[in-house]
Amino acid sequence: MQQFHPSTIHVGCLVAGLVWAAGAAAQVTVKPDGQWRHLFGAGASLSSGNSESSSFNLDADSVRATVNDKWSVTGRALYGKSEGRKTAERFSVGTQYERDFDSVWFGFGRLEAVRDRPANLSRRIFAGTGVGYHLARGDDGFWNVSMGFGYTQDRFLDPAEVDGRVRRSYGRAEVLLAQESSYQLTGTTNFKQKLSVLPNLEDRGEYRAEFESALSVAITQQLSLTAGLTVRYNSDPGEGLERTDMGFVTGVAVRID
Repeated sequence: MQQFHPSTIHVGCLVAGLVWAAGAAAQVTVKPDGQWRHLFGAGASLSSGNSESSSFNLDADSVRATVNDKWSVTGRALYGKSEGRKTAERFSVGTQYERDFDSVWFGFGRLEAVRDRPANLSRRIFAGTGVGYHLARGDDGFWNVSMGFGYTQDRFLDPAEVDGRVRRSYGRAEVLLAQESSYQLTGTTNFKQKLSVLPNLEDRGEYRAEFESALSVAITQQLSLTAGLTVRYNSDPGEGLERTDMGFVTGVAVRID
């Protein structure tokens, strides 16, 4: 397995950045000692006068790691309003368990739940599993690639035309292709990104994609400033909905080790 080097992460970020970009949070501390560690973040923006708008976001990350496995749990909430019109209302929770087979190969299981009213999603549940490979791993970061299969079940707030039919819900099997990396740019600055592409196995040519990138700068050992860009893509979101959702968020994060 390669040792981690800045040029490695730069190539990965360039390839991912040419496709999509997303999510803002600092990096939760990961130590292979079997202890849970947490990171909580929040951000807000308000404007008034000629235009009235507001937005709020909350993030939570928890990780427990040993020398052989890692269990992570995440939570996200985003709310936005402009000129009295709701522009964002998205809530998501997820968990992933990884266990190493050897020094480079690992297996994983992932479970996610999402509610997004502007996207007409009452709920989206995804469950998947697969195998991954550590392209690079060291004290200053990592870069992993993975592949697997999963199943997604969508429940819509209003009936939507998806895959040629008007539906209240839509379930399908998907392939899961992903890459993820994190790198300590300086002693106080961390960059991370994650790209997931999910081709639809039941409607060939359709797919979803999510890419998360975030930059955090430490103010103290526990407190960081964060910034990130969020973009999610769905090739068949339903009639009248945009295929791409994008948002930029900034805030602060508190680390609890």
